[in-house]
Amino acid sequence: MGEGCPHDTELMHLVSSVSIAGGYHAGDEETMRATVRNAVKKGVAIGAHPSYLDRDNFGRTSTALSFSEIIEIVTDQIRKLDRICGEEGSKLGHIKPHGALYNQSAKNSEIAAAIAQAVRTYRSDLILIGLSGSLSISEAEKVGLQTASEAFADRTYRSDGTLTPRSEPNALITDPEAGAEQAMSIIVDGSVVATGGKIIEIATDTLCIHGDGEYALEFANAINRKLTENGIKIEAING
Repeated sequence: MGEGCPHDTELMHLVSSVSIAGGYHAGDEETMRATVRNAVKKGVAIGAHPSYLDRDNFGRTSTALSFSEIIEIVTDQIRKLDRICGEEGSKLGHIKPHGALYNQSAKNSEIAAAIAQAVRTYRSDLILIGLSGSLSISEAEKVGLQTASEAFADRTYRSDGTLTPRSEPNALITDPEAGAEQAMSIIVDGSVVATGGKIIEIATDTLCIHGDGEYALEFANAINRKLTENGIKIEAING
């Protein structure tokens, strides 16, 4: 959230946690503060959503930075949001990288380690969210961070457990009911059907809905309804 999308307020009623843009791919001081205030009002857990400095491409362009540079940009974005949380009477609970930074860290151990070190150094009790089964999770665990394995209700998967790149036509799930069914499959069965038809196992602690998605509100409503109907409690990863 905090990315300038139209449904943040409505979405806040349907989710348990939000990851807020820190100004590098979207947002600014004003949007961060407004989103934090809204989250506090609704009792929603707050996390930072650091990215590459890439406003032109919404943080979705891969960037080559050094280990120390990644630490610097991640720390800067965490610090900004953490300050606002403190000023608004809340506390930062998790970190979830955004876009290309997220995807690269899932496959590149050096990038994943840099992010993990930045989070660990800043505050060791923060939860790092990363793609389930990826290097993001394993590198964070190496330095003693608590992690949350993430799965996606609005994205398709390849047979190796990675997300289908957005450059491919079938990367996004656009039917909210299909997204809700995928969410149930992930939660109840611990599996998802990949684009080639293979069933892959996937462990998850948290589900992502992209707030900038065209059907974000419809997805959130459908998933919330499906989980509630099946007796599944929607709860923040940090309780």
